[in-house]
Amino acid sequence: MDNREKILECALQLFYQRGYDAVSIQEIVNHAGITKPTLYYYFKSKYGLLESILEYKCRPFNDRIRNSSLYSADLTVSLCEITKIYLSTATEEKEFFFFMLALFYSAKENESHKAIHPYLTEQFQLLSGVFERFTPQLGNMRGRQEQFAMGFLGIINLYITVLIEKNNLNKAITQEQVAYSLVHQFMHGIFS
Repeated sequence: MDNREKILECALQLFYQRGYDAVSIQEIVNHAGITKPTLYYYFKSKYGLLESILEYKCRPFNDRIRNSSLYSADLTVSLCEITKIYLSTATEEKEFFFFMLALFYSAKENESHKAIHPYLTEQFQLLSGVFERFTPQLGNMRGRQEQFAMGFLGIINLYITVLIEKNNLNKAITQEQVAYSLVHQFMHGIFS
């Protein structure tokens, strides 16, 4: 691991544990075992470090969602694939996943919220696009694509959060059936 990647990983760990605003540059350099000039060489500022973490982690996550949302002629299959991305990311990259959610729920004028906003907006647009694409097949979606995208994201994120609280996430996510049952629960709701 090079210095840049080490700094990204150490900062992400600290931001996840204590929140972006609570962590100082000094704590990051101490945790990473580097000097301040080294951090500033790569990132220029704490905000620059945050932007780099988000690009490093959110870009591949969003690309996976985009790729899964494009290649199916069946809404259920598309939603299952997207659900599996959320579930696997929460399992394999727990710190990133929950840091991403925490930033979204931070104060709207906070610089950390402003940094995550474009990535989460993109995720929401990708999900809205999935529902838009299937509107001709499912007439009751017309004009409600954003509502369905919000509901779908809400179900996934709440499910993952509750399982983390119960320390049951890894067990639940290793089952292929979880994504399928979440999607079918959601689909039943939109058709009722």
